[in-house]
Amino acid sequence: YPALENILQWHRQGTRYGIGEDRADGLIRAGEPGVQLTWMDAKVGDWVVTPRIGKPVEVQALWLNALWIAGTFSSRWHDCFEKGRTAFTNRFWNEACGCLYDVVDVDHRPGTVDATFRPNQIFAVGALPLMLLDDERACRVVGAVEARLWTPLGLRSLAPGEPGYRSRYQGGVFERDGAYHQGTVWPWLIGPFVEAW
Repeated sequence: YPALENILQWHRQGTRYGIGEDRADGLIRAGEPGVQLTWMDAKVGDWVVTPRIGKPVEVQALWLNALWIAGTFSSRWHDCFEKGRTAFTNRFWNEACGCLYDVVDVDHRPGTVDATFRPNQIFAVGALPLMLLDDERACRVVGAVEARLWTPLGLRSLAPGEPGYRSRYQGGVFERDGAYHQGTVWPWLIGPFVEAW
């Protein structure tokens, strides 16, 4: 618990690369130009292929699960968790598509959203101890991910038809790194998907 508490306290007060808790909604903001912080970390020269600056969906799933787990040790984390979970439920749900936004407060601009269809949303409903959506919404996310990203080998990193989608990982370094998270199938994502399903 002391290690977990230390990690949570640092994330609340803030650390490098603009990482820190937004006290307004209890979610984690992260990122600054020229730096890639999530697992979608391809960078070619000065080009960050998928910067995802703001509040990425899987980071919130990890943050809220950490707060929930810490709450089993100490009630001091309950309010932080409830505030963040309420904000997550209200801010990330994309009713029109029956899925979650990939990033909210894009480039740290309050109220902006990135509706790009990526697999990161699966972590809100699978692979972590706490599912963040109600059953109906969770089923809609799983169905949308299955329809748009699932392959027999894993999940695509970007849905076909999205701007920047690349159906093949090939070519030189620039082409390959530019495709790395723009449609390439990642086998490790099948685990979270199967758990959610």
